[in-house]
Amino acid sequence: MEKDFLFVEKLKKGDYNAYTLLMNNYYKNLCGYANLFTKDPSKSEDIVQNVFVKLWVYRKKVDSNIPIKRYLHKSVYNEFIDQYRKNKSVISLEEKHLRTINTIIDDNSYDIEKLMTRVNNEIEKLPEKCKKVFILNKKEGLTHDEIAEYLQISKKTVEGHITRAFKILNQKLGEKIKSILIILFDFKLTNSFK
Repeated sequence: MEKDFLFVEKLKKGDYNAYTLLMNNYYKNLCGYANLFTKDPSKSEDIVQNVFVKLWVYRKKVDSNIPIKRYLHKSVYNEFIDQYRKNKSVISLEEKHLRTINTIIDDNSYDIEKLMTRVNNEIEKLPEKCKKVFILNKKEGLTHDEIAEYLQISKKTVEGHITRAFKILNQKLGEKIKSILIILFDFKLTNSFK
């Protein structure tokens, strides 16, 4: 925390080396984080670039008491929301998704990267067929029908594997982790826990 404070103080005084170091340390990670929302690497880079431009322009207003990593993640999220609202009207399900993301970012008890790593580790531990169906649906975006055809199994079997995967993940990760699953697997997940 003290290191963050000193680093931000240098940035606020216009230390370009501190700014460059910040970009070198966080740019790639923030692009990956932005991509969770945009699902588009090009848009993600635009968002992160905008965040760093604004960081430099408004550096004197940066709060030294907030860890810089959390500040940057929150800035990326806010930039995503700004761009999203300019380009698309928000329907109620998407609003719920965005509120969930905002709650996670505002909750200091979350370390988003650690939680995402934990979720991905638990996905890797799923039974093999269950994991394959889950990944095809939630990460690759295939429909139940497409998975059934691809794997030569019934649609009911596909649904069973996905339900089983969510049940296992919910047991292993608990209630609090649902928010991370919503981020990782887009809006579709909201109906999967009902």
